[in-house]
Amino acid sequence: MSAIPSVDLKDFVSGDPKRKEKFVEEIGAAFEDIGFVALSGHFLSDELVENLYTEIKKFFNLPQDVKNKYEIEGIGGQRGYTSFGKEHAKGKKEGDLKEFWHFGQYVEDNPELETEYPDNVTVKELPNFNNVGKETYKMLEKTAKYVLRALALHLGLEETYFDNYIKNGNSILRPIHYPPITEEPKNAVRAAAHGDINLITLLMGAHGKGLQVKDHEGNWVDAIARPDQLMINVGDMLSRLSNNQLKSTIHQVVNPPKELWGTSRYSIPFFMHPVSDMPLNCLENCIDDEHPKAFEDITAGEYLHERLIELGLIKK
Repeated sequence: MSAIPSVDLKDFVSGDPKRKEKFVEEIGAAFEDIGFVALSGHFLSDELVENLYTEIKKFFNLPQDVKNKYEIEGIGGQRGYTSFGKEHAKGKKEGDLKEFWHFGQYVEDNPELETEYPDNVTVKELPNFNNVGKETYKMLEKTAKYVLRALALHLGLEETYFDNYIKNGNSILRPIHYPPITEEPKNAVRAAAHGDINLITLLMGAHGKGLQVKDHEGNWVDAIARPDQLMINVGDMLSRLSNNQLKSTIHQVVNPPKELWGTSRYSIPFFMHPVSDMPLNCLENCIDDEHPKAFEDITAGEYLHERLIELGLIKK
């Protein structure tokens, strides 16, 4: 049995008030306790998942000089390709043992945001890559919307509290490739211990060992989902908004045992971000004598900028 609780989004969207309430209670309790759930009943079809993995494997198998064409200078890695070892966790010097791609928001009816966000990057060598990426992005965004509706109810807010903040939000879909390890890594792991910046993260590909979550006692727990599940965790923005009622849990991706060094690993997180002017001020109903206000007021955009500097993705 996994230490990570499982929930089914079909309960929330069933139209049955009892099932809906059950889902809100289950996901709320999990996010207050360990900050992670394995979620089934999402909006990704098996076919779409298969197509996406096919396309991203094709991309990461392209010659390095071709991939390098898609690494765009000056945008902090927000779109397109980021080469191996470039990103590191907060407080770490060593680069993580990964390369990745970023799909960003497809803005609708908001010319101002269209100019604020960098354009998505088109891979000319792979005609289906961008279409499959966009469809996956949309289905994960839809799944995240309903998860946030459940969390709004759990926090005593109106159900659609987050809807306007996440519409056209600065969310990122990040296919990651952890290449085979060819020599003993010097103090580096596939992804060093970190907390996510955003509201919530939806992760595809947590189906084998590698992802670990730190519990309240400081133990590292394997986080393994079934093939039909997404692993979902609380990010620092939501933790901040809820005055730490919902836990942003430290997690890492460890290197495999030596006999598996020759294998690649793929994972695909979707980082759900709001629009940059969303206030992350601690909610009044999450503050009381036992839980005094823990964070200064800040907007999502200001907070993201601070964190990208810490990660080495943009310069001060």
